[in-house]
Amino acid sequence: MSDPTPVFDDLRAESEELDHLVAGLEPPGWATATPAPRWSVAHQIAHLAWTDHSALLAVTDADAFTALVEQALKAPGSFVDDGADEGAALPPAELLARWRDGRRALDEALRAAPHGARFPWYGPPMSAASMATGRLMETWAHGQDVADALGVVRPATDRLRHVARIGVRARDFAFGAHGLTPPGEEFRVELDAPSGDLWAYGPEDAAQRVTGSALGFCLLVTQRAHRDDLSLTAVGADADRWLDIAQAFAGPPGEGRAPKGAGTAEEGRA
Repeated sequence: MSDPTPVFDDLRAESEELDHLVAGLEPPGWATATPAPRWSVAHQIAHLAWTDHSALLAVTDADAFTALVEQALKAPGSFVDDGADEGAALPPAELLARWRDGRRALDEALRAAPHGARFPWYGPPMSAASMATGRLMETWAHGQDVADALGVVRPATDRLRHVARIGVRARDFAFGAHGLTPPGEEFRVELDAPSGDLWAYGPEDAAQRVTGSALGFCLLVTQRAHRDDLSLTAVGADADRWLDIAQAFAGPPGEGRAPKGAGTAEEGRA
C-alpha cells in the first residue's frame, strides 16, 4: 500500500482554499444562492460539515455510523437536504467553526487509522485514503458552487487528479445508475492536467477514447457543468454516451446543470 499522506495533505489544502473564500463573508454573503437548486453558500458548507462528521463516525465509531445510515434510510429522498438545512440555519460563525472543528478531527482520525483498515460508508467499505479522496472530491465540487455563486475564479490545481481518478473508476457505476449495461471494453482517457502533464488511464490502444482538459472532466463527473460547455472529445458510441451520464458520486443520477451556451465552462476557472 502506498503512503496515503499526499491525499490527506491535498484534502487539507482543498478545504483551506474553500475556507479562505467564506471566512470573510458577512451574513448576507452566506445567504447567496449557489447553482445547486435551493442551496445557499451556507447550505454548501453545512453539507460538507455534515458529511465530514459522517466520515468521522465511520472511522471512529462504527455503531454510531450504522445508526446514522439507518436514519438516512428512513428518509432516502431528503436526508441530505435535511442535514444541509439544519446546518444552514446556524449563525455563520457557528457553522464555520463546526466545519473547521469537524474537518480537523477527521484529518487527525484518517492519519491515525491503522494500516489496511477499511471503514463503512454509504457504499462499499473504504480505506482511509479512499475516504480522504471522496472528501476531497466533495470539497472541490461544493467549493466550485460557492466560487461560482460569489463570482470568484479558483485556479485549477493538480489536486484534481484525485477527482479525475474517481471519475474514471466510476464509469461502470454511472452506466448502472442509468439502468444501462456497462461496456465490456476499457476506454482510454487522456486529460491535460493544470500543470501541463498528461494524465492517462486505460489501454493505449483502446478503440474508444475520451480526451480533453482535466478540469473539464472533473466538472463533468461532479456535474458542475454541462457537457456542451466543456472541451471534451469522445471517440466511440459508448464513450460518447458516457459523457452524457458520467458521475463520480454515489447514489442516483443527479439533475446535472443546464448548458450555458457561452463558451467552455473551463474558461475563467483555469
